[in-house]
Amino acid sequence: MDSSNNNFKQQTLAIIDCLFQDEDVYECDGLEDSEHDDFNPVKIAAKLRELGDHYDETVIKPLIKDVQDAAADQVVSVFGKSVNALCKMWAAERPEIVPEKEILKATVALALYVKNNCPDMTSTIRAATFSIFNNQIGSWITQQGGWEQASCL
Repeated sequence: MDSSNNNFKQQTLAIIDCLFQDEDVYECDGLEDSEHDDFNPVKIAAKLRELGDHYDETVIKPLIKDVQDAAADQVVSVFGKSVNALCKMWAAERPEIVPEKEILKATVALALYVKNNCPDMTSTIRAATFSIFNNQIGSWITQQGGWEQASCL
């Protein structure tokens, strides 16, 4: 595994850690890295939280119901399908959108909804979020200049 991919995965984990903390927590332990002074997972997580909070519960709630009703071994898959369904809704409304940006927004919106309303599913959804960020949009985030740039879009 090359070092930039490994660095991206470490940054993604740090951001997810911050994202899933309580909103009044402003620090993530052990994340100081002089080599990456511009990388601040707390600020990036806060920005992602703003993106996620932007979406109305009337859209998210039905999608999460499917996640809640899924068998334990199907939660990650159903969560991914819910993210894709939300993206398709947005794409139908605005075909000019960047699909990767919508995947980022949808993942955050759905993950935060689960965190706040289904806390027993948080660890599974954290894993699903990491998987989506790395497997579906990781190369796009890297092309945007990394998390520092992608979270500002």
